[in-house]
Formats: sequence, C-alpha cells, structure tokens
Amino acid sequence: MDIKILSVGKIKEKYLKQGIEEYVKRLSPYAKIKIEEVPDEHAPENLSEAEQEAVKKKEGDKLLTKLSTDTYVFTLEIEGKQLTSEAFAKKIDNLATYGKSKIAFIIGGSLGLSDEVKTRSDESLSFSKMTYPHQLMRLILLEQVYRGFKIIRNEPYHK
Repeated sequence: MDIKILSVGKIKEKYLKQGIEEYVKRLSPYAKIKIEEVPDEHAPENLSEAEQEAVKKKEGDKLLTKLSTDTYVFTLEIEGKQLTSEAFAKKIDNLATYGKSKIAFIIGGSLGLSDEVKTRSDESLSFSKMTYPHQLMRLILLEQVYRGFKIIRNEPYHK
C-alpha cells in the first residue's frame, strides 16, 4: 500500500521530526510512506474572510497538484467523521482489499483547507473536536496509521 501524507508547511521542531521519523520507520514493513509538504502562504493575523479564502485556495491548489486521480483521499478536518482506532483500521483494510492501494491524507494549514480540496476528498476525518497544530497532527496521524496496521495484522501494540 502507498500512503502519502500531504501537508501545508514545514516541521521545524526537532521532537516532532524525530517522532515522525520513528513512525515512518515502524510503518515500513506495512506500507510505503511518503510525506510531501507544500509551502504555507503568508497569513497575517488580521485577514479578511476573502483574504483567508485566497490563502486557502493557493495552498489547496498546491496540494491538489500532488494527487493522482487513482488516489483515495482523506482530508483531516474538525468537521470530519470521528472513528475508533478499530474502525479506522477496518477502513484502511477495506480500501486495500477492494483495490485502493494509493491513499493520501491531507492536512491543511493554519486556516484550514480550501473548498476545492474538500471537494476532491473521498472522506473527511476528525481526530477530535479540539484543534491541534497542523505540525503535531502529522505525528498523531502516523501513530494512528501504525496502530491501524497492527490491528489489521492482529499484532501486539493496540491496547
């Protein structure tokens, strides 16, 4: 299975980079993981609604160029569907079983995702009603993907 994580912005914090590297390494027996970043747009604090939409559109256009048409796309959104770890694992397993071997997870920037990215999404997921920094979300996502493969293979890890 090919899993791509597309996100806006670079990770600067060393501890997040180390955690991400660890989970990418742990996932290597189960899937090919590729992380791609697109630059975030300059977004001062006091943007109008139209300016915010323009920033999201620019970031979204960059994200969409990284997707092939045969990729099943999950967007991470606060309004998305919340799943248990077991249900998430079953979703990944079902996609693989039914021929969807390319999966992408899209993590937006600080303003969220453009309408165009949301439209391209096959499914939106929420990990919580709380807001997380988009850099931290990468680590949380990778941990849950790893947990999902352990559940699928009935291997120890998930408690």
